[in-house]
Amino acid sequence: MIGFLFAPVALYVTFVIWPYAQAFQISMTNWRGLSAPQWVGFDNYRRLLDDGAFWKAVQHHGVLLLALPLITIAIALFFAFLLNVGGKSSGGQRQGVWGAKFYRVVFFFPQVLAVAIIAVLFQMVYRPNESGLINGVLMKFGLEPVLFLVKPNLALWSIIAVLVWQAVGFYVVLFSAGMASIPGEIYEAAEMDGATKVTLFFRVTLPLLWDTLQVAWVYLGIAAFDAFAIVAVLSVDGGGPDGATTVLAMEIYRNAFVYSKYGYASAMGVALFFLTLTFAALTLRLTKRESVEY
Repeated sequence: MIGFLFAPVALYVTFVIWPYAQAFQISMTNWRGLSAPQWVGFDNYRRLLDDGAFWKAVQHHGVLLLALPLITIAIALFFAFLLNVGGKSSGGQRQGVWGAKFYRVVFFFPQVLAVAIIAVLFQMVYRPNESGLINGVLMKFGLEPVLFLVKPNLALWSIIAVLVWQAVGFYVVLFSAGMASIPGEIYEAAEMDGATKVTLFFRVTLPLLWDTLQVAWVYLGIAAFDAFAIVAVLSVDGGGPDGATTVLAMEIYRNAFVYSKYGYASAMGVALFFLTLTFAALTLRLTKRESVEY
């Protein structure tokens, strides 16, 4: 048994654990990629405490951690409920709305697109002239174009909208699979007691999907700590305007590959690692509930 485990454990240590250890080591140095690294201890971490760009990125992650999971899960639950339980029962089986199979394919479609392609598509959607999908319609009605990615108070929410659009389809499928595993007899018993669709959703579906919701929240939280590709392609000047959409991954990239501050960028990466780990641990701890057997 130990012999069978040796190869996967060795691969995991080589390609996962060792790079993390290297990142921790580099974060303790002042290394610009050409000369030998100079050991500086915790100086890079002290610099983080006074770095306005770092704290602005952390603030944006706070907004993302609230908005992205809440909006995505709410929309995905609504659509999944319609596709699985929203229709009339037939032969004792719950059915979704008409055309549910087709809608599942439509909702899942963004998942087959690369994130960079999605960002390029939304560049066309957000264009501030007549060629933009949204502003083109607004201008036809004589309205002023909206500068989605230029106005600081709109830019971050425009990025969040893209992240939600990209993620919803996967969680519709995830929640649909969870709802499909709920026995139809539970819904039938609730309906016989006079439960409405709203009651079925809040009193039956949500409690029995709690474990799936917990996993979805953790996954979306981890996605909220990333968002690099969307921000890099879609935002103004990579995190602009004036840092209004910057995230930690963007600041890591900028410090490493623009300013050649690999030690400082690694310190940011270590901070991002612990922020993500802390979020996942707290979420699993705070949302822990006794499993419901059915």
